[in-house]
Amino acid sequence: MVFFHKKIILNFIYSLMVAFLSHGVLLKADEMAKKQTLLVGERLVWDKLTLLGFLEKNHIPQKLYYNLSSQDKELSAEIQSNVTYYTLRDANNTLIQALIPISQDLQIHIYKKGEDYFLDFIPIIFTRKEKTLLLSLQTSPYQDIVKATNDPLLANQLMNAYKKSVPFKRLAKNDKIAIVYTRDYRVGQAFGQPTIKMAMVSSRSNQYYLFSHSNGRYYDSKAQEVAGFLLETPVKYTRISSPFSYGRFHPVLKVRRPHYGVDYAAKHGSLIHSASDGRVGFIGVKVGYGKVVEIHLNELRLVYAHMSMFAKGLKKGSFVKKGQIIGRVGSTGLSTGPHLHFGVYKNSRPINPLGYIRTAKSKLHGKQREVFLEKAQHSKQKLEELLKTHSFEKNSFYLLEGF
Repeated sequence: MVFFHKKIILNFIYSLMVAFLSHGVLLKADEMAKKQTLLVGERLVWDKLTLLGFLEKNHIPQKLYYNLSSQDKELSAEIQSNVTYYTLRDANNTLIQALIPISQDLQIHIYKKGEDYFLDFIPIIFTRKEKTLLLSLQTSPYQDIVKATNDPLLANQLMNAYKKSVPFKRLAKNDKIAIVYTRDYRVGQAFGQPTIKMAMVSSRSNQYYLFSHSNGRYYDSKAQEVAGFLLETPVKYTRISSPFSYGRFHPVLKVRRPHYGVDYAAKHGSLIHSASDGRVGFIGVKVGYGKVVEIHLNELRLVYAHMSMFAKGLKKGSFVKKGQIIGRVGSTGLSTGPHLHFGVYKNSRPINPLGYIRTAKSKLHGKQREVFLEKAQHSKQKLEELLKTHSFEKNSFYLLEGF
């Protein structure tokens, strides 16, 4: 059990009360004051549990899960091991509320009202902060970024964003690195992955800029993609039975029903091929998704669900090549017929797989290019001014709020 500093507890209770209010559950002021003295906040790590297992562990009726629609049951399978989740318990250790993330934007909200429990899918309440790192290289890009920010995920993001377009191993001492990025904070803690908006790596002979675009890709100062990645279609399919969707919030019901993947209808037993190189991060059964294989490649996580069987010899930690057979199409889990559910996550955020299949490095054109170049030039000038006003004679880095 984790006991928090008073300020953190109050912020934590406040964030959960916002969730309460969003569902029309409002306690009287005197009742709330009484309950606050009894509530204990916990910050925990999800460890190989299913939603059903969580309900059972906390003595919550399992009908809470079984009464969900098939789409919501499938969404509950998105809970990832090692994700941080939050609970409130009373003096009798009874669960009062829980917030369990299923993506960087959406979470499962379980709460008790009277003697009954309820479950909803709600947006994650977070604070987004913009930061700027100015750095004079001393050892290595990775080590220096971690030292300056205490954020290894940011260091990984920079390497992955540039891919092979920057010779990081050839950088010398006092070469410059600048990163403008955003970080989400939930209950006072960094949550999810950082998002790089702009970066610059400057060596003695070259400057390498990259800028994020709304399409999720990075482009250089000439509007050419810095490093695209290719995915192959993972299965020979007859049709797309369910497309990718972020869903929308109903203005009255206050619910959101996304579909974080593409469903390929295919014959039972059809071969499933890995859409990319990578390493198997998970292989097994998940409630809702049935038999699942997850393959990780840098910032990408690829999910193959509802399989009938796995390829012989495939196990967690196995390295697979693009096009390698990883299993066969089935209808395991919550499925109305044989199909492959294919999900792609970039930095923990679900993205539409169809936008990244069989696509090469791209260039921006027309008005889109014109707008991009104007913004990029403005950002470059702003960054150059920051570098001029921050001397590296005494400090090897500066971590600034905003940009």
